[in-house]
Amino acid sequence: MLACIFIGFASGMPLYVLLQLVPAWLRDEGVSLVEIGLFALVGIPYTWKFLWAPFMDRWSPPLLGRLGRRRGWMLLCQLALLLSIGFLGQLEPAVSTAVVAWVALSVAFFSASQDVVLDAFRREILPDEELGLGNSIHVQAYRIAGLVPGSLSLILADIMPWSSVFWITGSFMLVGVGLTVMVKEPETEKVALMGLRRAVVAPFFEYLNRRGWSGLLLVLSFMFLYKLGDNMATALATPFYLDMGFSKTEIGLVAKHAALWPAIAGGLLGGIVMIRVGINRSLWLFGLVQLVSIFGFAILSASEAELWLLASVIGFEYLGVGLGTAAFTAFLARETSRVFAATQFALFTALAALPRTFANASTGVIVEQTGWLSFFLLCAALALPGMLLLVWVAPWKRSASAEGESGAV
Repeated sequence: MLACIFIGFASGMPLYVLLQLVPAWLRDEGVSLVEIGLFALVGIPYTWKFLWAPFMDRWSPPLLGRLGRRRGWMLLCQLALLLSIGFLGQLEPAVSTAVVAWVALSVAFFSASQDVVLDAFRREILPDEELGLGNSIHVQAYRIAGLVPGSLSLILADIMPWSSVFWITGSFMLVGVGLTVMVKEPETEKVALMGLRRAVVAPFFEYLNRRGWSGLLLVLSFMFLYKLGDNMATALATPFYLDMGFSKTEIGLVAKHAALWPAIAGGLLGGIVMIRVGINRSLWLFGLVQLVSIFGFAILSASEAELWLLASVIGFEYLGVGLGTAAFTAFLARETSRVFAATQFALFTALAALPRTFANASTGVIVEQTGWLSFFLLCAALALPGMLLLVWVAPWKRSASAEGESGAV
């Protein structure tokens, strides 16, 4: 469980740099909302990481092989992230927007690659009965990582240049480096003994044989749709707060903390609830809270810029985010096989990241055309299809014990 804390922090840090710090930086430097929205496309590596996941399952990285497959790739990705995040702040968005996009894309690539190995490492060290709690702890540490780029970095940006802010932010990847040095390599080495062809093909056929074509399509559709509305609603959160008239310091001190702590509380509560009622029923209950909470942003967009209202709306929204993410992440872990953890987990999380990448890329255009209020109402409507798919992929009547028996081994 302690390892899950470090895994979550190391995994969340670079993503929140792209989701929270970079949009605030771009907006502060005068980049338009349309261009900021299009920056969501730099997250493409999160959706395609399953393509190179088999190679990370098959081989250890050059020069770091003595650390083992998992730890070798972890260290390589973490050092690359430290350097690329720091370099990002040396650029000028107003005159080098394309260069900024390419560097941000490299951050996303190293981050997605790190997620491949961290997700596999977590799946390998957690027994099936601890998946719910372990993934819940991982998600909360993931969210705590958002304090660095989403709060500390924004506050620092009011008192020092952005170039220094990005190097300070990137240095927090040393937390991941410390994890890599301290932990032991998991004992699961079955895929490493396979040929490359089998390492690439076998994970897909294993899941297809287990689920069948109809089950496969339903589950993949659910993974895409369950958090679609939620992801779109928060895609332009920081530019939204700025447009509402809040300062960067207010956002750093109030908005980010109002988002973080309810999300953490929701995730921990979600882990406890999942032990009692199971993952399936938790997806229903938490998904409903997640859906209702989106309306809070619609209320905020039609109101005056009051800090108490901002904190209240964001707090409830991220309570739903914490609950929904905890159950959804546990569901993804349950769907994977231990033997092919890296490749299957990469495929599932890549599909779940599609809305964050492609749908979010359209959010700036939608807001420019419709305004914030209509945008948030649309997000709420887009959350419904994923809830409807629960009837087939996570039936309410299936008990927690039955879920455990049906998990992949």
